[in-house]
Amino acid sequence: MLTDLGRISLILALPMAVYVIAASIIGIKKKDLRFVVSARRGIYAIFFLVGFASFTLFNAFIIDDFSLKYVAAYSERSQNIHYKISAFWGGNEGSLLFWLLGLTIFSALMAFQNRKEKNHRFIPYTYVVLMIIACFFLVLTTYTTNAFVHLPPDYIPPDGRGLNPMLQTYAMTIHPPALLWGYVGFSIPFAFAIAALISRELDAVWIKKTRRWTLFAWTILGAGNILGAWWAYDELGWGGFWAWDPVENASFMPWLLATAYLHSVMIQERRNMLKVWNMFLIIVIFSLTIFGTFLVRSGVLQSVHDFGVSEMGPYFIVFMAIMAIISFGLLFYRFDDLRSTNNQLESFISRESTFLLNNLILLGLAFATFWGTMFPLISELFTGNKITVGPPFFAQVNTPLFLTLLIITGICPLIGWRKASVDNLKKNFILPTLIMVITIILLLASGMRHVYAILSFSFSAFVLVTIGMEYYRGIRARKKLKGEGPLKALAMLLLKQRRRYGGYVVHIGIVLLFIGATGSTVFVKENAKSLRKGESMKIGQYTLTYDDIKAREKPSYYAVVVFLSVFKDGIKVDTIEPEKRWYNKFPEEPTSEVALKRSLKEDLFVLLAGLERDGTITVKGIINPLINWMWIGGIVAVIGGLYLLLPEGRRKKGSSNV
Repeated sequence: MLTDLGRISLILALPMAVYVIAASIIGIKKKDLRFVVSARRGIYAIFFLVGFASFTLFNAFIIDDFSLKYVAAYSERSQNIHYKISAFWGGNEGSLLFWLLGLTIFSALMAFQNRKEKNHRFIPYTYVVLMIIACFFLVLTTYTTNAFVHLPPDYIPPDGRGLNPMLQTYAMTIHPPALLWGYVGFSIPFAFAIAALISRELDAVWIKKTRRWTLFAWTILGAGNILGAWWAYDELGWGGFWAWDPVENASFMPWLLATAYLHSVMIQERRNMLKVWNMFLIIVIFSLTIFGTFLVRSGVLQSVHDFGVSEMGPYFIVFMAIMAIISFGLLFYRFDDLRSTNNQLESFISRESTFLLNNLILLGLAFATFWGTMFPLISELFTGNKITVGPPFFAQVNTPLFLTLLIITGICPLIGWRKASVDNLKKNFILPTLIMVITIILLLASGMRHVYAILSFSFSAFVLVTIGMEYYRGIRARKKLKGEGPLKALAMLLLKQRRRYGGYVVHIGIVLLFIGATGSTVFVKENAKSLRKGESMKIGQYTLTYDDIKAREKPSYYAVVVFLSVFKDGIKVDTIEPEKRWYNKFPEEPTSEVALKRSLKEDLFVLLAGLERDGTITVKGIINPLINWMWIGGIVAVIGGLYLLLPEGRRKKGSSNV
């Protein structure tokens, strides 16, 4: 069978990875390029072998091959084609294979990109590091969590169990692969960093070679996080988007530190500073990606996102420990080589200092999130009781840090490199500060008294004005020098200085995220009430009237749908239909399908929370102000990140990298 060939190809990939490691080391020691070329071709071969194995598993889902235990567990004949595809990563075995597939694809691309590289000895070392990671996942996918296990002939079901109903959403077809390959993407800069430490080629070349890899990983990991928040909001039925769940936190922490890393490497490229810090960051980022992969599979912390308890926990712990010891050992060993001769800030009022403060805050956010996530295990270790910390802890600790980070995002473009002059500071800060003060006055006049909300909205106004000023200055300069019109000047700014103005697009997206998150957490309103037909309930400016109830039967589920008329200020504006579903294969797990009335101002979120035999229903209604600006902000930030990945126009010497 084709899947048997897939299993064989995985088995063959493991010794091939070992060969690549050996050939790379021999090529380095003997300075023989033939071994390095052979190792590179071995990476291509591993990509082919793992790719073929993945294709056979995809094909098994498409053709409903329920002789495979994994396919029978996560697919069924009536499942839509895109859900059959997403079932590939719907379980433990397939998700690890998908992780490995991403690693082999990225490794092959990296090897191809650097196939003509002869000036830097560290390239073969990157092969070694990447193949060590590949060996670990090959051992797991081949022997520990094998997706190609066949059921005995007498136990092959006529139909599979199917994908969990909670995962049968479009967001879940993109969210898990984005997270997984976001994790994987950081393996490339990590491999280059370790290779640079081993080879002692510690200038900024390895950073320049991996900048787009880091941006790629940061962008798709961020996209995975925002898609996960969207899925939680639309599908889980609790009305929020982020519960500070352990698995959510596990994917958020490396993204935070990668944000810090992307800013701090600018200082190394421009000023040859922070070499040790950047090495430290990339090692921690990679360690957190493995930690996140471990956490969702270990069962050590309860999460709605995990795969449950498995036997892989010890394997991941050992692998993380070995990689951390080797990585930090190398960092300590090369510490003197990494120390910069130019490691002093010329002024605390400089762009470098704002970047450093940005890094410290992001590190603080990541540490606070890690501490809150792991506190149940820490408390159990020292007290014997597993004490869980909830969202209030994260809100209390992280909110001030997030707000500080937001205002720094606006301050940074206003301050020059090395040392800012007093005159320039006055000139740059007057307008943004004035707009911020006006925003505070208007918010207070409107009756708003929530301190964090006032700070968030006013800081957001400050940042948007500073970004607008940067675009205005750039357009004005091009108009003066090139005689271009405003639209052409804007287009040329974006084309010629991608890193600077593309970065501002990302910042705009982040500001919109702040606005949406603030509105939907601080000003949320909710109400729940039991209703009989014809009865109504109020929530904010809306009135919901219970009109009718009907049953619907689909091939894969049975549903009860409630029809509610929505009135605003006495005028009917919509009819919404929340429902509760019982899937044929998961009758013990009814799901609630939320009804949403969306607008840029607010969402009306309505959930069928309860259902009685006499037709009485319990309806939960939530008003989430500004929440759609979160999704818009996420889209803008991802577009900005993807834009930054495009080839950059040639810059004149001395132009800004921001």
